[in-house]
Amino acid sequence: MRAFVFPPRSLPWRVLAAALVVLAPLVLSACTGTPANSTYSGMGVGRTASVTYGTIVSMRNVVVQGGSSDVGTFGGAALGGVAGSFIGGNSFRGNILGAIGGALLGGLAGNVAESSLNRGDAIEFIIRQDDGTTISVVQTNENNFRPGQRVAIIRGERTRLAPIQA
Repeated sequence: MRAFVFPPRSLPWRVLAAALVVLAPLVLSACTGTPANSTYSGMGVGRTASVTYGTIVSMRNVVVQGGSSDVGTFGGAALGGVAGSFIGGNSFRGNILGAIGGALLGGLAGNVAESSLNRGDAIEFIIRQDDGTTISVVQTNENNFRPGQRVAIIRGERTRLAPIQA
């Protein structure tokens, strides 16, 4: 009778494990988006902000693309290199080539994942303030704002629009 060994020491198991390590950030990136306008950081709580008022003149959809910190690229390359080193079996040359290939693919996958995490949809609002000046504010539209609506313009940690309760 053969004893059960976990994890299996076969090459297909190693390939599957390597693929999971490289692809996991891509799968997780589908679960994120632009943070809601009603989300505050811990540093924003308790701070004062100035408030002015205005009317929404127009709105348009925009894509928000955050900056890259290269964490995804380097992290993916490191994980891919480690995972890829198992692909070569017992051959030193095969392990090195697998690690290099895994690092390249992992770095690419990590970069794509980080780009997806930092990307989202928002609305650009053009607002005519009560003093006659016109400003633009980009944020999400969970309040279902529409042109012609009066809003409070809150300038604190970042500029936000809030509905005015009648």
